[in-house]
Amino acid sequence: MTTPFRYTEPLPPKSATGTVAEVYAQIALDFGIAEPVTFVVLSSAPELLAPTWALMRESLIAGAGSRTGKELVALGVSLANKCPFCVDAHTVLLHATGDHALAERLARGERPQNEEHARLLAWGQHTRVPGAALEPYPFPSEHAPAHLGTALTFHFINRIASALLTENLLPAGAQRFRAVRSLTGRTLARTVRRPARPGTALALLDHVDPGEAPAWAGGTPVGIAYAALLRAAMRGAGLLDTDDHHLVEQTLQDWDGAHPPLTLDGFPDRRDRPAARLALLAALAPYRITDEDVAAWRRPEHTDHCLVHLVAYGAFVAVDRIESSLSTQIIRETT
Repeated sequence: MTTPFRYTEPLPPKSATGTVAEVYAQIALDFGIAEPVTFVVLSSAPELLAPTWALMRESLIAGAGSRTGKELVALGVSLANKCPFCVDAHTVLLHATGDHALAERLARGERPQNEEHARLLAWGQHTRVPGAALEPYPFPSEHAPAHLGTALTFHFINRIASALLTENLLPAGAQRFRAVRSLTGRTLARTVRRPARPGTALALLDHVDPGEAPAWAGGTPVGIAYAALLRAAMRGAGLLDTDDHHLVEQTLQDWDGAHPPLTLDGFPDRRDRPAARLALLAALAPYRITDEDVAAWRRPEHTDHCLVHLVAYGAFVAVDRIESSLSTQIIRETT
């Protein structure tokens, strides 16, 4: 039996209890897809699963602005990160919004005809570059928290999907067929077009001090969800020793958004520093993680929970680099 999961074996969703079951219930209600693998793959670490869902829900689903616009941002991010799974997912979701012609233009690799749509897509792609000038925004300023939150959500989810899932959104790659994309999108249309009340996902989170929320979130639930995911993801740093932790942090501090060369120059050897190598690959090129990389790191004491946390840590160090440069920009522009 073919599985979409690489390197982990999540428990069947029907066996979920506690927070995991509560998250799945909200996902089914507000996302329209019961047990999507992008979230099931995080289920061995409920402390990561809940804030990842909360950040996506509060920005993409319940945040201000049109769903089509935010899907275009998410698609742009996914293209920039070379995540075919997520590119296909957002193409299907554009069908769900009713923008069928737009979805198919993008599926063919063409530019949107509508200039507003083209700007949103390009803006999403541009967010991969830390420190890039992201203003003027291609959306009203009051919609910035939702659009910025959507971009940061998918900088994280892209990396999780590329590292821990296969490329196939649907069995046997069926999403490659136009009729399948359209039909799948139409089955989600009612949920995607239904308004969602902001803040509902915050009940799933451990307490977060509102003071930890970033300024760009403007006091919206997006900021609380982001702070919760930051706190949870950074726990994975405990899986690295001091030298490896320093290497990962320093490398990301100097990162300019570029994809690494085919030779992976500058990456630590998997035989000597497997944890640092996995974390850096998760941050910069998760699609380059191999069976050998995971096997070199994994020991009997390394459970699926550990692997998910290590990948999430690497992924979020990249997200944090992007977010930190964004916050610096906002502070500079308001002083």
